[in-house]
Amino acid sequence: MGTAHNKGKEVKLMAKSLVLAEKPSVAKDIAKTLGCRQNGDGCIIGDKYIVTWALGHLVTLADPEVYSKEYETWSLETLPMLPPKMQLVIIKESAKQYRVVEGLLKRPEITDIVIATDSGREGELLARWILQKAGCRKPAKRLWVSSQTDKALKEGFRNLRPSSEYDNLYLSAQARAEADWLVGLNVTRALTCKHNARLSAGRVQTPTLAMIVAREQEIKSFVPQEYYTIRAKFDGFTATWAGSNKQTRLSEKAAADAILQKVSGKPALAAEVHKQYKQQAPPAAYDLTELQRDANRKYAYSAKETLALMQSLYERHKLLTYPRTDSRYITDDVAATLIERLKSVAVGEYKDIAGSLLKNRPLSTRYLVDNGKVGDHHAIIPTEEPVFLSWLSPQERNIYDLVLRRFFAVLSPPFEYEETKLTIKVGDERFYAKGKIVKSPGWKQAYGQMLIPEEEEDTDIKEQTLPRINQGDRLQLLSCSIESGKTGPPARYNEATLLTAMENPVVRQMDSDLKNVLKATSGLGTVATRADIIEKLFESFYIERTGKEIRPTSKGVQLVSIVPPDLKSAELTAKWEQELALISKGAAKSGEFTAQMRTYAAKLVSMVIASNAKYVHDNITRERCPACGEYLLEVKGKKGIMRVCSDRECGYRKNVSMQTNARCPNCHKKLEMRGEGDKRMFFCACGHRERLADFEKRRAQDGASKRDVANYMRNQKENEAAGNSALAMQLAKWQESQKK
Repeated sequence: MGTAHNKGKEVKLMAKSLVLAEKPSVAKDIAKTLGCRQNGDGCIIGDKYIVTWALGHLVTLADPEVYSKEYETWSLETLPMLPPKMQLVIIKESAKQYRVVEGLLKRPEITDIVIATDSGREGELLARWILQKAGCRKPAKRLWVSSQTDKALKEGFRNLRPSSEYDNLYLSAQARAEADWLVGLNVTRALTCKHNARLSAGRVQTPTLAMIVAREQEIKSFVPQEYYTIRAKFDGFTATWAGSNKQTRLSEKAAADAILQKVSGKPALAAEVHKQYKQQAPPAAYDLTELQRDANRKYAYSAKETLALMQSLYERHKLLTYPRTDSRYITDDVAATLIERLKSVAVGEYKDIAGSLLKNRPLSTRYLVDNGKVGDHHAIIPTEEPVFLSWLSPQERNIYDLVLRRFFAVLSPPFEYEETKLTIKVGDERFYAKGKIVKSPGWKQAYGQMLIPEEEEDTDIKEQTLPRINQGDRLQLLSCSIESGKTGPPARYNEATLLTAMENPVVRQMDSDLKNVLKATSGLGTVATRADIIEKLFESFYIERTGKEIRPTSKGVQLVSIVPPDLKSAELTAKWEQELALISKGAAKSGEFTAQMRTYAAKLVSMVIASNAKYVHDNITRERCPACGEYLLEVKGKKGIMRVCSDRECGYRKNVSMQTNARCPNCHKKLEMRGEGDKRMFFCACGHRERLADFEKRRAQDGASKRDVANYMRNQKENEAAGNSALAMQLAKWQESQKK
């Protein structure tokens, strides 16, 4: 019991626990589960609990200026910045909610705290920093759940764990945040001041950019080689020639002509007919990265869009489990709930497949359950919550559909087929063909005709439907021809393949221990941060998108050439994650790691200052900045073309053209908007042009209300406003992304 004084009288207060959630929506779910119904200022009050919330991070590491006035001006003379002790500050935008939480933490009736932020490294850091900044030393417990359903929350509160069990996780998160501050901000300032350009670097974003630049250089230096293949046409199928080394391509036309001459008019014999029964196991359940890949391949959603949709399905609709997971398996205790989960999703178009799985019990879980492959969170699967598909937006439906079909697939039997390989002898030469006959569709039934296309096999012998042929059969060679082709360069990255590359970065000269660390820690970044890293590269104009392809800009190429070599390699991340993993297990000290990072940051700054590398603005225009008079740079942003001031301290920018969601009345492609104010016009690749005023008039005549037009224009203004942030705001975004 706490006590309070009221006009000289001592009043006994009912002891309560304060529950700290990460977001208001999660707090409301928890409050409902705990029976808290009274709305307070920034909290929800019940008999035994008060539930409050953060708004993401309420507290963060202080900016350099907080430590010393000399850091207010960016200059090489003030580097490196190595504060003796890192300080925490309240984030201005969410200061009001922080004061609410701080006040609640200090209330006398609050006897203990329940940390209910996201169950992971960043969620732990978020909560601990708030408690540390508020000076709270009351006992704390930890809620650790993988879904936001009422059932999961009740189970979690019945099994609260002492927060001390997660002290090492917090120390590793804090060490990572401080290291990113020391290295990222110091190198960013050094590069920016050295080259008088808005440049930034970080241990994840820079090696990611380096991969994109390296791929572009491979493409530009690629020299295509002409090759020749020989195809033989038989009744009902085609076979491909291959030499004794099974090589199907010939580099010389004369060699192909000679083979064609040798087989012309010769009898054909089915020398070998090899039939083999095969099974293809279902793909594993989704983790976030695999889901982002498939959503990009099938729907062209960016990694960030997919994560936002997943968060909505997890927090708002409570239909899917925790999205920021790197596991593709579940544990035995979760397996016990699968029947209930299948029953909840047996609705609409999913009713038959869910019913079929429920009918054929016991469920096949050998491809889904593996206790040893589950870390903080299990794979993304549906919850037991009742499903109302009409409540979901089309985009949410698409993501939900992907997860549900993968869930059905992984509980289904393997795909069974008979593979046939033919070897046909024509004279002394051999031709090959292959095909398959489906015996049982197995897990592919979960997809029907909606199976996501697999990556094409890099082979000239493609699968086809083969007629019934027995070994020793004589075949009629109908025709034989030579096909020419050219070798192609490696494909540019799109978001799907870039996510794969970040998850499995190729590091040829790295020792095996570090390679294993990269594999164990899922490569560059985490499942939760990769989307932000890719967005950061777009926002900083280091990369641009052409269709679905990602290309480096001149700025990105130059940055990779001038940053210290250490920052371009995934090896740095591997070394950090190796040390952070030891800290999280209590096998290493966070203070020693941070001390090493101070020395390392100083070394990197010295390398930048001593470098003879040059940075050139090769995208400069002849238009002057209206704010400071310097020349503007033309850059291609994610939503269109912009012009930004070349003076790093100015921050002025304006939109030149913007890709909109408005459609051309002729060809129905998306229109591009150019110009400013009343002079804004829409342009289409087909040649259509239209003034903004005429567009609004046409929309109104087509049945669009004034509200529709107003909403459309507001969205365009918001897009424009998003592009008018100053350097300080960009750096703030960079800091936030590095903390993740």
